[in-house]
Amino acid sequence: MTESSDLPLTCNHWGTYRVKAKSGMITSLHGFEEDEDPSPIGYGASDVLYDPNRIIAPMVRRSWLESGPGSRNQARGAEAFVEVSWEDAECLVATELERVREKFGNESIFGGSYGWASAGRFHHAQSQLRRFLNCIGGFTRSLDTYSFAAAEVLIPHILGNFYKVLDESTCWPSILENTKLIVAFGGIPVSNSQINSGGLGSHSVRDKLDEANRRGINFVNITPIRSDLLDTVNGQWIPLRPGTDVALLLALAHTIHGENLHDAVFINRCTVGFDKFLSYVNGNLDGVEKSADWAAPICDLPAEEIIGLARRMARTRTMISVSWSLTRQDHGEQPYWAAVAVAAMLGQLGLPGGGIGFGYGAVNSIGEHYTIIPAKSFPQANNPVKSFIPVARISDMLLNPGQPFSYNGKQQNYPDIELIYWAGGNPFHHHQDLNRLVRAWRKPSTIIVHDWCWNSLAKHSDIVLPCTTPMERNDIVISRDPYIFYTGKAAEPPGQCRNDFEIFRGIARFMGKSEEFTADRDEEAWLELLYCETVRRMDARGIKLPAFSELKRKGWHRVEVPQEPRVFLSKFRENPERHRLRTPSGKIEISSERIGAFNYGDCPGHPAWMEPAEWLGSENRIYPLHLISNQPRTKLHAQLDHGPISRAGKINDREPIGLNPVDASKRGIRDRDVLRVFNRRGECLGAAVLDDRIRPGVVQMCTGAWYDPAVPGRPGSICKHGNPNVLTLDKGTSSLAQGPVAHTCLVEVELYQGEAPPVTAHQPPEIFRRKVVEADTARRSEIAG
Repeated sequence: MTESSDLPLTCNHWGTYRVKAKSGMITSLHGFEEDEDPSPIGYGASDVLYDPNRIIAPMVRRSWLESGPGSRNQARGAEAFVEVSWEDAECLVATELERVREKFGNESIFGGSYGWASAGRFHHAQSQLRRFLNCIGGFTRSLDTYSFAAAEVLIPHILGNFYKVLDESTCWPSILENTKLIVAFGGIPVSNSQINSGGLGSHSVRDKLDEANRRGINFVNITPIRSDLLDTVNGQWIPLRPGTDVALLLALAHTIHGENLHDAVFINRCTVGFDKFLSYVNGNLDGVEKSADWAAPICDLPAEEIIGLARRMARTRTMISVSWSLTRQDHGEQPYWAAVAVAAMLGQLGLPGGGIGFGYGAVNSIGEHYTIIPAKSFPQANNPVKSFIPVARISDMLLNPGQPFSYNGKQQNYPDIELIYWAGGNPFHHHQDLNRLVRAWRKPSTIIVHDWCWNSLAKHSDIVLPCTTPMERNDIVISRDPYIFYTGKAAEPPGQCRNDFEIFRGIARFMGKSEEFTADRDEEAWLELLYCETVRRMDARGIKLPAFSELKRKGWHRVEVPQEPRVFLSKFRENPERHRLRTPSGKIEISSERIGAFNYGDCPGHPAWMEPAEWLGSENRIYPLHLISNQPRTKLHAQLDHGPISRAGKINDREPIGLNPVDASKRGIRDRDVLRVFNRRGECLGAAVLDDRIRPGVVQMCTGAWYDPAVPGRPGSICKHGNPNVLTLDKGTSSLAQGPVAHTCLVEVELYQGEAPPVTAHQPPEIFRRKVVEADTARRSEIAG
């Protein structure tokens, strides 16, 4: 037992930590004793709890408070805020919600929460928001995630439910014992594996990669950025042109079939649609044979290298790993579909250490050996409103109310949104083309946000309600991980911060919905209920968990892992009829009649190569460099961008931008120079990092720098800090999934002329700390009654 093992536990998406407090304030975090490779990012969470950037009281944008909803919406992001009391804030929110419901209907309320805000089962911002909005009549919601929206829609058609596919990924013990070759499209980035949605107890990916290398497993790293795989595993780097993975996969399929290296028995027994796919690969459908010679100029790779890779994959036990990032590009459905087709042709799906995996290294849980825990979640109640949007179509929704959009075989219409309520996540981080979003963001009359710090979303809101962090509340943490945690409140939150449950309970009280929202339970009662239901479900599977009181006393419990290593599709391979997949045919759909029947020009019924909207192979390209805006190693998305680890990774306060020395030399750029990065959508500043591990013609700028326009509130103003989403393209992957395409983006870089403006991203807005004018007491009484 370590020296700190008696301290309270806290969990966040970077892991589990022991919390040290003094005089009622949290002073430091220490690694959980069971974690041999804790993420350093999480340590910095304690350093920003009492930062001047912390929101410690309810705030209202000045024009909105003085003149009402819809006042000077163009000033969002640029205007001062006024501190108000909780009672007045609750009244303002309740009154506005009632106004919108009565005049426009619940469909005009957009519940915009995104899922990375909290690691707890109860204090999960998205669940709390949705339950509250459902209690008052419902809301327009979003579907899918920015992480892999294209896969979430595609994979159910060809393999079954995508989340089940993730849960059943072949685990590292099976890979270590059986795999000979790992072919990693998009790499296996250890920096991403620092995190787990819902928390984690022990980081394992770095250790597993090193162990794989010690056991002689060979790696092929197919990515424009060599550092997407640990240098220590000595993998072969194939630096293909960005956005051309599908062409490479089709050429691999052509070689595998042309040299009779495919498994015809497996294809006939376990798949449907191969003949149509083969006709496309051989050029029978469009007159273009998808050979290695065809793919070579597209991918900018030697044809001999493509042929050699196909032979290696066919002659040994091979695991194909496909990064989540491959879905976040134009036609992002196609890399996953083409990779499944190649894996099926190799015939190793369902064999130990063979087949395919989606997102090794994307989060710690992919490949982790654990027992799936059917944990009870905070119930969201029923949403009577049926309108929705694909998650990345926010700007389209706001700019085009009433207009049609296609999604997964259906046509819907965008709702007319009057009010946005956001709790958890930050669209000014994860959405594309932020200048377009700023224009769209002016449309609603009211934007209400729960947040704990003055990030770009809070600054672009009308009403900001200060919430707690995980260290300031009790919760239960159960995720895709062997550990279960009870995390106790380590200190009281500063100022007037409240957790989301208490915020919504206060507003619900004004709206006469308190009992419906709370179900007459407080935090402790909900925690016990959620945990005891989880215990009951585990009992039904023959697995015993400690009593609630025991978990609360000890703080953590490790669930025994299964004896047999998990192998993806092993039962299906053993008996495809008894263990049918959740697809229309019950088998792997190399071609899909259902998708084909949708008649989408941008997503046919089989894997296909289609030129991206922007790529380096285009003869009509305007900008010469391809921007990859991957996940950062110093933060999670934009969380803790103002923390010490993230700040230490910046150069003179600006986000680094990596580029090959060849590209730098052509432009007279040296290390640490301030650069202007630009295209027709926008511009931002960054600091140069010369790196020969980046393919020439490619620049790398991680996401997560808080949006910091030189002229706040003005679309097109240069981002001084380095948010790459002022540059990225805001369009759907295809009519099927409508996912984001952040990695389809061409730019130019140049030396910034003159003195660079100071970064102000982490500074709070101007705040007037005075009493609010008298609230409308008659209306307040009416609502409360």
